[in-house]
Amino acid sequence: MVQAWYMDESADDPRLPHRAEPNRPVGLEQLRRLGVLYWKLDADKYENDPELEKIRKERNYSWMDIITICKDKLPNYEEKIKMFYEEHLHLDDEIRYILDGSGYFDVRDKEDKWVRISMEKGDMITLPAGIYHRFTLDEKNYVKAMRLFVGDPVWTPYNRPADHLEARGQYVQFLAQTA
Repeated sequence: MVQAWYMDESADDPRLPHRAEPNRPVGLEQLRRLGVLYWKLDADKYENDPELEKIRKERNYSWMDIITICKDKLPNYEEKIKMFYEEHLHLDDEIRYILDGSGYFDVRDKEDKWVRISMEKGDMITLPAGIYHRFTLDEKNYVKAMRLFVGDPVWTPYNRPADHLEARGQYVQFLAQTA
């Protein structure tokens, strides 16, 4: 099952867990109230997984590719890692399925506090359009992930502040309705 927690305020290496003291775990229901969806799948059979196919069909995830994030495989690795960790939002949902390795997605809660979501092999997550978030590897410095999209992929990150964007406004309205 996915692990998530409130983060400390430390500026140390972002690849460290950064658990708040005392530990403040965040459950799946709290994540759902932020619009974050989660599935646990069998990553060893992702190529022929009926459960993955069912999710893709139900949610119209028609496009996919696979990205490997590590020094040896990702061109401009250091630059990309910094870019992924910059707080941003997208105009579309961000869907990631971890096929191997691990990393962290950080999302803002309703009070603008960081929640860290630990992702490992078999974890699939959807971050809603308009949510401020960021991604980093953990200390293993390796992740292989499937990226899914509804329709053609759009990679554009809008760094914070981006409150003027319609996707952000819709997300803020969603949060108000789940209060």
